[in-house]
Amino acid sequence: MHVNVTAEQQEILAMVRQFATEEVLPRAGRIDETAEYPADLVAKMADLGLMGVPFPEEYGGAGLDYVTFALIVEELCRADASVGLIMDVNISLCGEPIYMFGTDAQKKRYLTPLATGAALGALAMTEPEAGSDAASIRTTADKRGDRYVLNGRKIFITNGEQADIYIVTAKTDRAARSRGITDFIVEKTMPGVSFTTHYEKMGIRGSPTTDVVLENVEVPEENVLGGVGNGFRVTMDTLDAGRIGIAAQAIGIARAALEDSLAYARERVQFGRPIADFEAIQFMLADMATQIQAARTLMLRAAALRDRNIPCARESAMAKLFAGDMAVQVTSEAVQVFGGYGYMHEYPVERHMRDAKITQIYEGTNQIQRLVVARQVAGT
Repeated sequence: MHVNVTAEQQEILAMVRQFATEEVLPRAGRIDETAEYPADLVAKMADLGLMGVPFPEEYGGAGLDYVTFALIVEELCRADASVGLIMDVNISLCGEPIYMFGTDAQKKRYLTPLATGAALGALAMTEPEAGSDAASIRTTADKRGDRYVLNGRKIFITNGEQADIYIVTAKTDRAARSRGITDFIVEKTMPGVSFTTHYEKMGIRGSPTTDVVLENVEVPEENVLGGVGNGFRVTMDTLDAGRIGIAAQAIGIARAALEDSLAYARERVQFGRPIADFEAIQFMLADMATQIQAARTLMLRAAALRDRNIPCARESAMAKLFAGDMAVQVTSEAVQVFGGYGYMHEYPVERHMRDAKITQIYEGTNQIQRLVVARQVAGT
């Protein structure tokens, strides 16, 4: 499947690249150092219409496709992986399930503020005993009249306490595994929602990660997303979309590492010549560029299938798997190109290396992605 980037997409990407280069990139080192939440940059992304890229204009979105969304995530993450991730999670892990499975009323009430940037979204799925094994969640949702009462604790929640709207997975049938899971739209302001453990992370430090605690949180029945007992299906579809975004993030990080390495190799002189003249360095750069292009091809294929409403579990898993491993390898090679300087905080490649590692872990570890691909290939 060949994906053509249209003139309109190129124009949009040029606008995003200018914003990322002029406003995000100069802040990237400081954001990493202080772990500050870049609220002003998130607000600027909303002003630019980036918080609702793939959603229809009737809900406040830009009415663009998933291919464009993925390429925008790449551009943002080339400048700063945290900034790109904040936007990505708002769209792919919160707005997307509401758009795909929500009622008209839910879309008007929740998707519109997410798409316009008036609210920030998150997915609250992971628990202490349920990460890769999503069916083992322990958060409960007990029906009481026209409401559900939620109790549980979610960990490692991206966008954390900054989010306003959460997609929460909970058990409505304790006797069943995946068939007993239901998704709910939960607002931060609902009584009983609280936050603990603001994590200090190795990378993507400007993206807030906290635990979300639910204590007797009363959620109206109309906030059930996708039907009672359908939560596992909703969540798996959400992750199919989300993994495309993480692949794009990994590509953006790797691209930053390659571009920084190219610039350094042209300037760094050894034995009277720029190190870019030496075959050993040229081969490293060539391998880095090839891996990035291969990852982008996988990512764009998965995004194009998503745009066509064709199931893409295998393709999104392949893209996330390959891109995550690629980003870790490419950023490691970038540090090697820089030599001793690459190990120092004053140069950006060590940040790229730290940022890259998480792309092998969240939204399904790369071991889980291999399992997904294997089952799809074997038909089991």
